[in-house]
Amino acid sequence: MNAPLTPPHSSSPDPWHQPEEGAPGGPWPDRPDTPAGPGTTAELAQSALVLVATAALGLLLGALWAWLAPKVPLTSDSSAVLLKDVEGEQAIGADGTFVLLALAFGVVSALAVFLWRRRGGVPLVFGLALGGVAASFVAWKFGQALGPTTDVVAHAKQVGQGHTFDAPLELGMKGALLAWPVAAMIVHLGLTALFGPRDPEPQVEWDGTPR
Repeated sequence: MNAPLTPPHSSSPDPWHQPEEGAPGGPWPDRPDTPAGPGTTAELAQSALVLVATAALGLLLGALWAWLAPKVPLTSDSSAVLLKDVEGEQAIGADGTFVLLALAFGVVSALAVFLWRRRGGVPLVFGLALGGVAASFVAWKFGQALGPTTDVVAHAKQVGQGHTFDAPLELGMKGALLAWPVAAMIVHLGLTALFGPRDPEPQVEWDGTPR
């Protein structure tokens, strides 16, 4: 009786042999359809551009704030400068106007940056946030410069006793300076999470080997 034929044992693979590209266990092939992100230098340049452009928009915010913010009426007598309407809320209204305008500018700037660079990136978000802080500071100072003079005593002497004049434009709530950057970061991160490009998932063979 003949012995059953058994298949010869396969020799162990050469440990120095590199499998062909694309074969199971081989190196992953290049993915030409995956767009490569910009380098670090390009990202930093884009971040700096976003920061400067956003900060420049603070001039527009300051002009709108000086135009739309309610004015605080003052009057003077022979000894002091007084509030004409003691129970008035014009000062609170000025802070609220600044916050609402800054929130709107934050949303618009975040949308513009997202449409320009959909891939986003940490440097871009930091540039948008720092630009929002700088823009808020510029708007605060520029709005004060466009508003009534800060020399209240000289202004009172100019208009005369008993006459009404506007108080300098002040920002009593300094936390309003963070309205722009916070709104910009939240909106930009939300747009990136919802509509940003997705990285393709690696395809896996049935034996668990990635292609």
